[in-house]
Amino acid sequence: MKITVKTFYGLEEVLKEELEELGFSEIKLLNRAVQLEGEWKDVYFLNLHLRCALAILVELAHFQINDEKDILKKAKLIQWDSFFDVNKTIAVKGAIFSKLFNNTHYPFLLVKDAICDYFIEKTGNRPDVAVKNPQVLIDLYVNNRDVSISINTSGAPLYQRGYRIETGKAPINEVLAAGMIRLSKWDKKSTFIDPFCGSGTILIEAALLAADIPSQIERQHYAFKNFKSYDENLWESIYNQVKKRITSFPCRIIGSDINAEMIFACKRNMRALPISKWVELSNKSFDEYIQVNWENATLMSNPPYGERMQFNEDNHSILDLYQQIGSWFKHELSSVSCWLISSNFEALQQIGLKPSKKYTLFNGDLECSFRNYVIYQGSKKEKLSDVTFSQK
Repeated sequence: MKITVKTFYGLEEVLKEELEELGFSEIKLLNRAVQLEGEWKDVYFLNLHLRCALAILVELAHFQINDEKDILKKAKLIQWDSFFDVNKTIAVKGAIFSKLFNNTHYPFLLVKDAICDYFIEKTGNRPDVAVKNPQVLIDLYVNNRDVSISINTSGAPLYQRGYRIETGKAPINEVLAAGMIRLSKWDKKSTFIDPFCGSGTILIEAALLAADIPSQIERQHYAFKNFKSYDENLWESIYNQVKKRITSFPCRIIGSDINAEMIFACKRNMRALPISKWVELSNKSFDEYIQVNWENATLMSNPPYGERMQFNEDNHSILDLYQQIGSWFKHELSSVSCWLISSNFEALQQIGLKPSKKYTLFNGDLECSFRNYVIYQGSKKEKLSDVTFSQK
């Protein structure tokens, strides 16, 4: 069967790499998704193990349409009762890119009507619609005349890991954080630092990756558990094979934040995770660090942007903050690969360094630049000659 794995823009390649590391092959790259062939046991496995995925979809039908009525006809041909019972709540969501529809919400209503009509004809009853938290979520994708109808096996997006109890004012998405770590090519052995750790998402994702523990280790619910095909024994066998405890750790994970409440939130978020005692946390500003054994370390952070939160610490503006960060990089972190993500492009210019790599990513609805600064000792000319610039 065809499995579609959805992700964020800019993370398609790293998702493909992640799947290949897990032993999958013949992976097709799509826009904000990848596709592969697999079985239901793969669906369970991927929901648990993938860090850079938003949802795992199983395709139910793929067809061409000439007008809007074709969606209703084709959708009614799907044997819906082979996937779920009439007593399950449903919702239909997705994306529509077609001039055949004046109202892009209408195709979703057609699929919903097809499902309800199918069950009425079969059982005399119809499933209830639940826009929020449906037990069964159907995904509809229309591209011109090309239509795919899939069933979402994840349910709630996979960035809802189950470990986050508290958040800061501008938290970064867990899937985005995992993707950033993979984009950085961090080796999972050298020191990893986040000096603006907030509620700890980047630190937690890095620590779980280094420990080889799935990011979904605390997540309890997936939509596939509501399906008729759900095999509890198969799921338990897959879940029981993952590592849940660790007795040693391969590297140092260091985090700090100037806000003491955020450090408390970070500790609460990782309290139930097996990596909690291996993450070093402190309540201090980034420029209070004294570098000790940071050779070949990776620094990754999500500093304030200015859009979602006000930053008035010591009356410094956002531009002042980024200028100070750049000065810290230049004078203190000559052996560290530094990564920042921000939607404030003016502030990023204040770093005063040429990025060696740049990626366009989205943190929620904010377009961001994810940039790498590699600080070399020696002249500016020597620094730039050693740096390879790439952009995605």
